Order: sequence, then C-alpha cells, then structure tokens
Amino acid sequence: MSRTRFTSRLPAAVAVAGLALAAAACGGESSNSSGGTSAAAADLKPNADLSKQKLQITVWDGYTPKELPEKAKEKLKVSEVEVTLHATNEEAMTKLTAGGDSGIDVAFVSGQYAQALNAQGLLEPIHPELIPNLANLYPEATQLSYDKGNKYSVPYTWGTTGICYRSDLVKAKPTSWNDILKPPSWADKKVTMMTTERWLALPALKALGYSVNTEKDEEIEKVKQLLLDAKPHLLAYDDTTFGDRLKSGEAVMVEAWDGWCPTTDEKQNIKFEVPKEGSDLWVDTMVIMKSSKNKEAAHAFINYILDPEIHRWAAENINYKVPNKAAMDKVTISPGSLLGIKPAELLNGESLIDLGQASTKYTRLAEEIKAQS
Repeated sequence: MSRTRFTSRLPAAVAVAGLALAAAACGGESSNSSGGTSAAAADLKPNADLSKQKLQITVWDGYTPKELPEKAKEKLKVSEVEVTLHATNEEAMTKLTAGGDSGIDVAFVSGQYAQALNAQGLLEPIHPELIPNLANLYPEATQLSYDKGNKYSVPYTWGTTGICYRSDLVKAKPTSWNDILKPPSWADKKVTMMTTERWLALPALKALGYSVNTEKDEEIEKVKQLLLDAKPHLLAYDDTTFGDRLKSGEAVMVEAWDGWCPTTDEKQNIKFEVPKEGSDLWVDTMVIMKSSKNKEAAHAFINYILDPEIHRWAAENINYKVPNKAAMDKVTISPGSLLGIKPAELLNGESLIDLGQASTKYTRLAEEIKAQS
C-alpha cells in the first residue's frame, strides 16, 4: 500500500472555501445537485461509439492497478486511456478548478471535495442508465450524507478512524478518545495523533460530544484547549509511520485510519478499536467533470471499475474496504483484517462534509496547535 494514500485526504481548505464562495456568488448549489437531467444529459447515448472517445483520469498513486490504462482501453474499446497522478486532494482540486477545461474526464477525490466541486457546478450528474454496475453497491453506499443517492459521485473506497494499539503492551484496552488525549501514565509519550486538519481535531471533537463538522467557534476553542493539553503527552504527530512505531513498540496507541492499522501483522498483536464516543465515515469517490468531452466513456469507465473482479483489487491491494458488495464477496478476509467491518457499522460514523469557508477554522486550529511548543 502506497504511503501517498495517507495524503489523499489532506485538506484543501483554501481551495474548498474558494469553491463554496464561488458557488454562493453564483446563487448556491448547481441545479445538477438535485439529480435532475441536465441539458447535456439529453446528448448522452448509451450505445455511443467509444472508439472515438478517450479518457484522462486523475487518481492517487498506488490507488488503482498499474495496468489499469491498458486494461480499461482494451475492455472499453476507447481510443486512449491516460492516468495522471495527484498526491493530495488539494493537488487534485488545483487541477480541476484552475479555469477552463482541465482535460480531466474522471477524477478520484474524497467525498467532501466532490461536494465542493458539485456546488460550483463543475460535475456532470451521474446517469445510472450508463452505469448498470451501480447495482453492485451496498444499499448503504447510496445514503452518504454528502451525496445521497449518488447523484454526482460514485464511492470507490470507504472507512473510519479509530485507535490502533499493541494489545500486548497496553495495560487496558483503549475504548475512548480520552485514552489518546489523556493517556494513562504507562502510555505517556507512547501515543501518536494525526496532523491532517480534520483528523487532528476528530478525537477532541468526539470526546467533547461535538460533530466532526462543527463550525461553532466556542466548540472549536474547547477542542483547541483539549488538543493543547494533550500535546505534551504525545510521542509525535504522525500520519504515515504510526504502524511502524507500533510494530517496534515505540508507540502503544495511535490514532489511525482503519486500512493502515497493521492488524494483519504476523505477530497478531495489533488491534483496532472505534472509541465509544464514535468516529467518522470517510469516503473516496469517482466523479465526472462537466467539461469532459467523453462523458459516455467516463460513465463506461466507472462501470468498469464497479465490476467485482476489478473493484476487489482495492480491497486486496490497499487494504481499504470497497462499497461494492459483489466485489467484497470475492475477497478472502485474513484473520485480524479490518476488511470485515460491515457497512452498517461504517454508517455509524459521521460523514465528513465540505464546510466551505468554515474549513479555514480547522486550518487555523491545526496551525495554532503545531505552533505551540
């Protein structure tokens, strides 16, 4: 699994805020967000000659098979499939919002960023008649709060955040975010937290009983104080190597995204727990750009990804659950793997949504926490 995956959910506070402001200036959410048929939709042809179309995809490195361009071209009979990479959501947003035609047909972005792109009218509505493999999705995958009914995005992977820990080194199983924020003496300076803005705040937000999407200044101020109180007791802020720290014993508990908690390590002593106060539900999605001149091919590509034999690759190679029941039914789940978390359990998490201009509050929060000695 590529470590660049970790940065895929890095916030693009400035970019997302700019999108929301632009949308507001244009009168709010685009008409396409309602799921209605756009004027362009009438031009989409289920039996279009895809050999006259080509595809340009932007995705995180290591998030799809390396042979995807060749295989998709062969299967779809399109003239060309080109895959370009982005390291972060922020980088993807820069590509997609720079003005004019980005040349991108299909983009992989996290759910709240898909929401922001749609708010500015940059996304083509999803036309289900062109993606029959949507039927492979879990019913729960159509009820994601940022895009109920998959009107402008199709989920690719999903998961949650919790506490990853060494069962042989902790004196008590962690069950609360306070076990990270206020670690017992035996865990002092043996705990890590993440620095990505929304995930830096998440443990404190949930410990205090707040929404992961709160915009209230008084709540964010209390979150800030709790995080500052926790900082002296941390080993480090770590978004990338916490699994290695657990394996070596340098850390005993860490805040982690589920797919990167190394529960399948051969020693079988690393476990994952969603704290009792609850957590988030993150989703990475596929969207079609309204500027695409290859919309039928773009829909065909998403349909291809949703084929169980293709989509299962993500679960088997990057260890993240896919919201595709037909694909997950084909995955062999090894002992200790978190791939067995059920969709209903995931939906207990609170979906992260685009906060528009309020995203800058989390940017400032992270900067202030990092600046404190």
